[in-house]
Amino acid sequence: MDNNQHELYEYARDRIKQKKQLSIHLILLVIGSLFLFVANKWLSFYPEVNWWIWTSTIWVFIFFFHTVKVFITDSFMNKNWERAQIDKLMLKQAKKIEQLNNDLENAKPPVK
Repeated sequence: MDNNQHELYEYARDRIKQKKQLSIHLILLVIGSLFLFVANKWLSFYPEVNWWIWTSTIWVFIFFFHTVKVFITDSFMNKNWERAQIDKLMLKQAKKIEQLNNDLENAKPPVK
């Protein structure tokens, strides 16, 4: 397997791992929310307050951010994006170094 195929394989493996973790997070969210509901209502754990709604809502927001990270952020900020940004910064640095060298060469010698 050459380097390009290996990078594609690693990227695919990482994406599958991220999506698998997101699925596990969803399953835990559903089971956890049911457990919180049962604890609040049926087991009478502070039954006067519907605290399970607040905790489940917070958990849903965390799941939403996890979903955004997996499907939006990580899908376009991948290795290719990183390489493009590095190349862009390296080119910018090379231009600055070249400009400094040109400035040094064109500078007048000090007067004695």
